[in-house]
Amino acid sequence: MAALLGKVLVAGARWTNVISVVIPVLREAENISTLRQSTQTFRTLGAEVIIVDGGSDDGTLDLVRSLADQLVHAPTGRAKQMNAGAEVASGQILLFLHADTFLSEEVFRESFDEIWGSQWGRFDIRIDSSKYLYRVIEFLINLRSRLSGIATGDQAIFVKKTLFTDMGGFADIPLMEDVEICRRLKAKVRPVCLNQKVVTSARYWERNGPFRTIFRMWGIRFAYWIGVSPEYLVERYYR
Repeated sequence: MAALLGKVLVAGARWTNVISVVIPVLREAENISTLRQSTQTFRTLGAEVIIVDGGSDDGTLDLVRSLADQLVHAPTGRAKQMNAGAEVASGQILLFLHADTFLSEEVFRESFDEIWGSQWGRFDIRIDSSKYLYRVIEFLINLRSRLSGIATGDQAIFVKKTLFTDMGGFADIPLMEDVEICRRLKAKVRPVCLNQKVVTSARYWERNGPFRTIFRMWGIRFAYWIGVSPEYLVERYYR
């Protein structure tokens, strides 16, 4: 049944009230080309696009206004912004996408049946760089996620809206909201781990250096795992 519905929707190119794509943004004016590509894909297929701004002051609002079906304002913070977007979404499925992550039309179409037939899941990731080191990093990220059942936000997490609502949405924490909700969702049902890839920007890796970024991410995850509060982690690692 899921496969049949998927074929009908793809053939008709109308996914209205089926998938809502929620994209939190904050000062993304320099990254508008990637955002425009993604939103064009979704809107071409009829999916609802909800952009949630967390207080941008760099012209982002003017640039994204025409890219969304709904433009929502929320307090700064991915968890707050994504919850605000989910609240107004009309789709049966919520797909949370980072502003610097690109999901192509081909991948979106190919993966629809699996998305529709699952309770929640995520995509594999590809880092937007030709350097071989990033192929190794991608492999390890995707493997870790597949084995652990935990995804990060740049893997385009998707979830049935009814399940998301029942779970209370994202925890109101300033960091690790993706890991936290995955733990709760996994306790209900294992995720669908799609082989199709979303492409995420290498800007953070390049800015701080790939090895430094890896160790910082490991440090944050380990600290969170042993009980260090997200509020402290934000202060320690980001401010």
